Amino acid sequence: MFSQNARQAQGLTAEDIEHGYYKLYYQFIKHAFGLAYLPPQPERTRLRLYFDQFPDTGEKVERFKGFIAGLQRSREFKPARLRIEREDIAEVRSHEHVILQCLDIVLGAMSFRLNDMHREKPPGESKRGKRTIAKERLYKLIVQEIRALYPNFNIGVSTGTNGGPKDYWAGCYRHWCFEARNSEYQPHLSKRGQNK
Repeated sequence: MFSQNARQAQGLTAEDIEHGYYKLYYQFIKHAFGLAYLPPQPERTRLRLYFDQFPDTGEKVERFKGFIAGLQRSREFKPARLRIEREDIAEVRSHEHVILQCLDIVLGAMSFRLNDMHREKPPGESKRGKRTIAKERLYKLIVQEIRALYPNFNIGVSTGTNGGPKDYWAGCYRHWCFEARNSEYQPHLSKRGQNK
């Protein structure tokens, strides 16, 4: 999941801004993985969710867990027969989990390219640094693997759903550009706008 900084949501309330992190991740869990399209199983499927450390403690986190656990009772999710318990919604430190470290590397490579950091040169230098070159090579390798699955993959947009919404579950890789319905494009916040 990523967002374009040039697309700014409009009409946000103070409550929307205060709870923005949790609202974003609620929508992400609800839509990005296609959990509502999980093929029917004879028994309920238990879902465990591991989030990187939450930015808050206490009431906001408990409220968020309640909303996530409530998804199993929603009209869209009932056919999937998911079981989401509050105790199965955990926060972890990504640097303590190898799988999450790998995910951080993939996300970092994507962010690196989306933000044009592959062009950066150290101050006073005419060539890019070794780390920058290594990160660009990693990005190219990751994109090559994704394009083996999705030949026309574009890093700046969401992956398509040629097979309909069930692709959200069945697809082997999802790339989701999160954009609020009421967002407006702010050209001065785009990469081109910042370079002018």
